[in-house]
Amino acid sequence: MLSNKKIICPDNLLKLGKKRGPIKAVIVNAGKSVAIESAKQAVEANLIEPVFVGDKSTIEKISKDIKWDISKYQIIHEPTENNTAPIAAKLASEGKVKIIVKGHIHTDILMKAVLKRDLNLIGKKRLSHIWHMTLEKNDKPFIITDGALNVLPKLETKMHILKNSVDFAKRIGISKPKVSVLSATEEVLESVPSSIEAKELTKRANDEGIDANVFGPMAFDNSVSEKAAQIKGIKNAVAGKTDILLVPNVESGNALVKMMIFFMGACAAGVVVGGKIPVVITSRADDTQARLASMAAAVVAL
Repeated sequence: MLSNKKIICPDNLLKLGKKRGPIKAVIVNAGKSVAIESAKQAVEANLIEPVFVGDKSTIEKISKDIKWDISKYQIIHEPTENNTAPIAAKLASEGKVKIIVKGHIHTDILMKAVLKRDLNLIGKKRLSHIWHMTLEKNDKPFIITDGALNVLPKLETKMHILKNSVDFAKRIGISKPKVSVLSATEEVLESVPSSIEAKELTKRANDEGIDANVFGPMAFDNSVSEKAAQIKGIKNAVAGKTDILLVPNVESGNALVKMMIFFMGACAAGVVVGGKIPVVITSRADDTQARLASMAAAVVAL
């Protein structure tokens, strides 16, 4: 059942990133081949100008092995993995870099450094994570949020997640995004708390005049399949045409993304938005194409 399809970085996202790049980006704990290789690809795509934080000898050896001369780029020597995140966050705080890119480090360690109040990297918005999902080079993207950062967000946090995702969708050219607020049903049921919250979120989005078509609760099939929506008699602007899928919790979003990756060969570009700088959050198991796409998404999100 696992897919053997080669993961492909989408051209449309790359083109948008190239127009804005190169942007100075710090690669956190960069001493792994996949981190160096994806940074090389991002440089060649005119997306970033890298600053490497990690074990200098390892970074230089990997770069030499792949025949990449990195002599003109800054390397900050720090051999201890968990110490690389505070260095990267401080560089961002001082305005020396505009993007933070996760290398071989745990997400919670990295985000703990980014969230330190004295660094002033967080504004009035709540941080949230966006997955920009595609299968082929020229696919229209499918956005899933939040499947990595906010574990069980309450209504107020979901409003921030919604606004962040709408803003990102506009940056990639979707003028009025269609947002499906996901539940297990399209009916509002007391036994399904996510359906009640989805209805409340839809009302608030409409009351606040968010420039998007927002509707929920919606089950997954009705969100993505016009045929399924028609069979069930569901008629609204979002049914079967979803651009953004707002999930009820981190487990559902994370599972859906990983299923698309491993069963379909999807390219998942992951980025944390809502702060003063975007943070590229990829799985340590992600290949270079997904990392490249994630850096492109971060450049676009600036």
